Amino acid sequence: MEPLFLTLLLALFVSSVTASLFLVFYNHRSQNSYPNLPPGKLGLPYVGESFEFFSNGWKGHPEKFIFDRIAKYSSQVFKTNLLGEPAAVLCGAAGNKFLFSNENKLVVAWWPDSVNKIFPSSLQTSSKEEAKKMRKLLPLFMKPEALQRYIGIMDTVAQRHFASGWENKEQVLVFPLAKNYTFSLACRLFLSLDDPSHVARFSDPFQLLAAGIISIPIDLPGTPFHRGIKASNFIRTELLAIIRQRNKDLAEGKASPTQDILSHMLLTCDENGKCMNELDIADKILGLLVGGHDTASGACTFIVKYLAELPHIYDEVYKEQMEIAKSKTPGELLNWGDIQKMKYSWNVACEVMRISPPLQGGFREALNDFIFNGFTIPKGWKLYWSANSTHKNPVYFPEPEKFDPARFEGNGPAPYTFVPFGGGPRMCPGKEYARLEILVFMHNLVKRFRFDKLIQDEKIVVNPLPIPEKGLPVRLHPHKA
Repeated sequence: MEPLFLTLLLALFVSSVTASLFLVFYNHRSQNSYPNLPPGKLGLPYVGESFEFFSNGWKGHPEKFIFDRIAKYSSQVFKTNLLGEPAAVLCGAAGNKFLFSNENKLVVAWWPDSVNKIFPSSLQTSSKEEAKKMRKLLPLFMKPEALQRYIGIMDTVAQRHFASGWENKEQVLVFPLAKNYTFSLACRLFLSLDDPSHVARFSDPFQLLAAGIISIPIDLPGTPFHRGIKASNFIRTELLAIIRQRNKDLAEGKASPTQDILSHMLLTCDENGKCMNELDIADKILGLLVGGHDTASGACTFIVKYLAELPHIYDEVYKEQMEIAKSKTPGELLNWGDIQKMKYSWNVACEVMRISPPLQGGFREALNDFIFNGFTIPKGWKLYWSANSTHKNPVYFPEPEKFDPARFEGNGPAPYTFVPFGGGPRMCPGKEYARLEILVFMHNLVKRFRFDKLIQDEKIVVNPLPIPEKGLPVRLHPHKA
């Protein structure tokens, strides 16, 4: 991947001279107009330090970019240039608290140009406005009270998933199976799409989307950005066909207005009586599917990894889950009460997400000049928070590489230190949904199998989500009935 990337960077320099000269001027002006900027360097024009930022992830150590600079500059805030933008990286619990607490006051969410091009309806307004719309739509479906009624459906989908993908097999590749599970579940709950062949038509391209969304926006064949655009166009075409059929079914009384998020979007209008158009809805559903798919599938994959590596942790999870399984009558599905009993299992899942956070961090944009830790942050600069700056920091988590679910007992970690779902007003609205799908997965997994890793030292790459390089192959050992 890296030689190709270097070739593309060369092409970028040749084709983007004007933009680069502008950024040279802008960066020069910024450093001279604001003498009290954070320590650090902005790197090459346009490219900045993006290559080093991404390459550390490709090598399996995304935190290295952060901790190397904290050590070099002896500062919890430093400047850099990422994705073609001058940026300040705010580290530690104080940095997280500042950014999460000042949402829509001093900072606002920011996405790179790649997001607008992969989700074209956001070009009609802005990705910020689109995000606000989504956050108004989601609570009806994503709050715990609403999700309780979906637990039985989740269990049904999980049982079918394990029956078709895991049972009667000696070994499996965990990562693609976990993606299949989370994607099938999202299709069922968001779109009432339950036909495996229909789901399979557009499940594969989703693995290309996440890498394309957070990438340098170079639209040339072979780049993550180019593949992401192609994948989003294909999936959007499929979604538009589903949306048009649902509109027809709603008009004919063959579909329920409250059956899923798609029906709700089709029938919800703003204060002026204007409803969303089909492309707008397709992009929002696309965003939901991405959000409900990639991060959770990564978490499920790493849960399998650590349960395979740590038999004593597996035994405790198995004990908890089998107590629940034995309390059920034949054919009885999981319910809310069962989920509430999975306390140790959730502590294990949280420790997995601490060590291998599915969300590595996020960007904000400065609305005005402000001061943080004595340094000036100019208006328009981008700000980045990193989960690893706290998750892997011994100040907050002693022996950070040690797997210890007990960290989450009692009151758990200190505020703003455990941030796999972000925080503040922009905390992931699907947090509770993710908790349920992960716990249902764990229940159905451990009550069926023990498992061993087939590649003991398999490399983990971050692109931009953590992924086992070979897909995490495991050997299955079914429990005897």
